[in-house]
Amino acid sequence: MFIHVLYILIIVFYSLCVLGYFIDFIQNNQKVNRISFWLLSIVWMLQGMYVVIRTVEYNRLPLMTIFEGMFVYAWILVTFSLVISRLYRMDFLILLVNIVGFVILTISVFAPAREVSPQLAELFIFELLIIHVSLILLSYGTFTLSFACSLLYFIQHQLLKRKKWGQWIKRIGNLSKLERLSYVFTLIGFPFMLLGIILGVVWAWIKFSMIPWYDVKVVSSFLVLLSYGLYLFQWTMRKRRGYGLALFNIAAFLVLLINYFLSSNFSGFHLW
Repeated sequence: MFIHVLYILIIVFYSLCVLGYFIDFIQNNQKVNRISFWLLSIVWMLQGMYVVIRTVEYNRLPLMTIFEGMFVYAWILVTFSLVISRLYRMDFLILLVNIVGFVILTISVFAPAREVSPQLAELFIFELLIIHVSLILLSYGTFTLSFACSLLYFIQHQLLKRKKWGQWIKRIGNLSKLERLSYVFTLIGFPFMLLGIILGVVWAWIKFSMIPWYDVKVVSSFLVLLSYGLYLFQWTMRKRRGYGLALFNIAAFLVLLINYFLSSNFSGFHLW
């Protein structure tokens, strides 16, 4: 009963937090901004409590169901938001990231809550698989931050192109900074995903003596890796910058969302 009440509290506090950041976005209200930051901190602590309680209750890390994966994904985004809010003054980035986090957390309510079988639980405890899932979720978190920066770049570019001056332009951030942060977050997330996929392949070979190359989830994961690899190639080798590269990064994130939400439902191997 307590864990259900805790989950409701997380949803309530998170919704108030996102609402506060949105009010600050509209009115440039620093008092509301500070309140939103502390609400976000409370959400992070409640999420941590939820993860600990669920770990103790089921005697395993809460990464084995669709619901748990979404919950941890949202927790990673909240964690990154708190860190960024201390390192940079980028309130709009925080708003966008937490809109994504809140949507993920809300969708998790409707995710299948069935428990996994003891056989699958036994397999999942294997360390390689735990690290595999953790690295993939970390890559999703950093790619979400990269997407948010590119989306802000897109918005800022449109405002400047239409000569719509105002406080929003200053608060969104300058184009070069957004572009650089988008690249940095992608550069961090790419090795997370690469290592995660490699460990997943190794685990599958050890446990089943086969690798499901044609599984929908596996194929779409490689498409995500390829998309972000092309983004990094264009940045580092071809020295591409600007609006077109930001749009490419946004498109890469859409590929990631398809991988995350759709491929699991059609995968014969990734049965959460």
